[in-house]
Amino acid sequence: MDITKDIRSLTEFKRDSKNFVSRLKETGRPAILTVNGEPELVIMDAQTWQDNQDQMEYARAVAGIRKGLDQVREGRGIEASVLFDDLRSPKGR
Repeated sequence: MDITKDIRSLTEFKRDSKNFVSRLKETGRPAILTVNGEPELVIMDAQTWQDNQDQMEYARAVAGIRKGLDQVREGRGIEASVLFDDLRSPKGR
């Protein structure tokens, strides 16, 4: 993202929203909209938003797997068979 090319005023967006939407779809880059010279909003096309959500979910899954592997290496895990046996056993035993 070249931030100098992707910062625009909300007023400019309102005046030329059709071209803004076309540019967002074409480049896949989000735009930062300012109000009174201060960054206020970030806009992007729906496919870029979905791609970002998918990447974040993947990163969370990888982080969770790494955390689990670290816990096993540190001896903080339990055998899967023990876990499943505990889940199958009636409560109160």
